[in-house]
Amino acid sequence: MAHGWTRYLKGRLAPALGLAVALAGAVQAEGIAAADEATLAAQWETYNSYAVPSVIEMAPMRVTQEASLADGGTLTLTALHPRVNAWFLLEVTMNGTTRRYHLENADPKSWNVSLSQGPDPALIISGLGEETECRPWQGETSELTAASQTGLPYAPLCGQKAYLRNQVNGSKSNREAVSDFLRDNVVFGDKLVNLIKGVFYEDAFIENATMTDEGDAGETAAALGQANLDRRPIMRPYMGLELDGAEAGMEAGAWYGVTGQEGVFASALQPGMIAQSILAERNGANWLDGVEQGADVYLVAFDLSRFDLGYELGTDHPGLEWSSRPQRRGDDWNIPGPDGFSRPDPLVRNGMLSPSLTSRAVAAFAGGFKRDHGAYRFQDYATFNKGHHYGFLEQGVTFSRLLPNLATLYVTTDGTVGMKTWTEADNDVVPDLAFARQNGVPLVVRNDAGQSVPGDRVSNWGGGNWSGSAEAQLRTLRAGVCLRETNGKQFLIYGYFSSVTPSAMARVFQAYDCGYGMLLDMNSPDLTYMAVYKQNDTGDGLAAMHLNRFMAESDPWVNGGQIPRFVGFSDNRDFFYLVRKE
Repeated sequence: MAHGWTRYLKGRLAPALGLAVALAGAVQAEGIAAADEATLAAQWETYNSYAVPSVIEMAPMRVTQEASLADGGTLTLTALHPRVNAWFLLEVTMNGTTRRYHLENADPKSWNVSLSQGPDPALIISGLGEETECRPWQGETSELTAASQTGLPYAPLCGQKAYLRNQVNGSKSNREAVSDFLRDNVVFGDKLVNLIKGVFYEDAFIENATMTDEGDAGETAAALGQANLDRRPIMRPYMGLELDGAEAGMEAGAWYGVTGQEGVFASALQPGMIAQSILAERNGANWLDGVEQGADVYLVAFDLSRFDLGYELGTDHPGLEWSSRPQRRGDDWNIPGPDGFSRPDPLVRNGMLSPSLTSRAVAAFAGGFKRDHGAYRFQDYATFNKGHHYGFLEQGVTFSRLLPNLATLYVTTDGTVGMKTWTEADNDVVPDLAFARQNGVPLVVRNDAGQSVPGDRVSNWGGGNWSGSAEAQLRTLRAGVCLRETNGKQFLIYGYFSSVTPSAMARVFQAYDCGYGMLLDMNSPDLTYMAVYKQNDTGDGLAAMHLNRFMAESDPWVNGGQIPRFVGFSDNRDFFYLVRKE
């Protein structure tokens, strides 16, 4: 499929490649050279092959540099995506033994990392008018060895201008630990897990706010307006966010600023309040039952002109192996995962926000399905594209290929946030991506008339891979995300739905005029976790404002105190995060 690379070079993204070459040329003095067109084309062809040997070869923009040590050893530094400028693989060969280290640039916007040449090569970290030479492989107990033994997910190197990413164990909730134990150790364990979902989880976390038809709910967020509702009672929901102007309650469908976080807003409603002009449409969504009509829905909107969106893989999930759902065929049985590999080695997934971003952290929310649930068992999508395993990409490196037909939330190398149903042609823009996560099919899309409408598989349980109980009971706790553009601004909206079907999710996103929306995860608060951060009481760290009171149970306890999930402790699940722009 080299023709895809040819289109990429000649098409609208050619200037982006030029930027990568310019970046490499800008640090030529430190030894980084741009990969030539033939090398890039060969790497792109490998990327598009049926089975790729390792995650490193799923980084088609990578550039490698080598240097020789005086004792006959060698150093190899690979920039996995020069324009993202975040991840590097350092390979140190001494006495016939090669050790590989996954390094992360502590400030990709400021520092360039390269290898110097000569008799005593060094890592050169340059930028902001200064340059640091670093030789972390030297010494009886080298800095790399010491860093690898710290047990820290991010161990500082080179004057804290880089981190060594160490493999650590990610925390998990009690519910998830029980589910994993049943699946792994008990005969019919998966059926027991489904029984737990059906008997204990269905409506277990449903919320019903107290309401009144009178009261002052405070000022709304003017830029976001109001949802399209027929009823706007004052709700007093069990929301854990501190809000401006909502002391007496929240007007359904209105937006309120989150205290202390400019550009973050919250809203609440119940699906039964949505305008009948939306609910009565026969455009692919089912009628809403009485339970979900009265189930609380909480939403949080982020003004993307103020925030950068990123994505971090968990220590364990989503995995890279085959899902048990689709049937494998022929050569599929000869490879350990749908992309050709089942482990991230030599890269390290540590399920935690980089320490260099903590001071700017605004919010985080759980990313999506585990690998076993993130593929199709039924209907057409189970029969081709190897069962449509959901793809994901971090720091410009593809861990699982983005596949056509799937709902995709992505961030480009210049920070642009988008959502769409991936197509075959979109494969050509993979070199221009920094982050991406796929989850099923769309909840809402914008039609040719500019209206927000349900996706074409919202009411199709197997065809949409919506999951739920073993009896296809679709109503459960769910989370989703959508994008909305209004008044010249782009908002990312996270939604927490306490007991709904995909149809109710679609109707809510329609009421808020989302241009595209998709499912995240479901069934319990730890899998639908979301928190907005504020300074803690002692002023030396972050405290989490949980969207829902049950979510606090997911934050680990250490030395008698609770640490915010994702930003203060490695987690086994993937997550999205928002940090304030610099």
